[in-house]
Amino acid sequence: MNNKEFIAELAKRTGYLPKDTQHMVNMIVDELGDSFQEGDSVLVPNFGVFDTKKKMERVIVNPSTGQRMLVPPKLVLSFKQSLTWKSKMKGGE
Repeated sequence: MNNKEFIAELAKRTGYLPKDTQHMVNMIVDELGDSFQEGDSVLVPNFGVFDTKKKMERVIVNPSTGQRMLVPPKLVLSFKQSLTWKSKMKGGE
């Protein structure tokens, strides 16, 4: 499902215009991004938790040249699904 199809389905289910629905989704995504930038986790009930984790710096080796390089630390986004959602996925519902 692409963005256009997602917005159309969401607009149909909520009764809003697609333009208003797109604006609402953009606002939600922007707010999620702001929370992640601040290092906050976001809990979506009955769905899961989005969290930012810091990956430590590490040394990697280029296999073709043998050159060692330092990879700087970075923040990565992780997701852990709720038990409710996990059981739905396993059950094929």
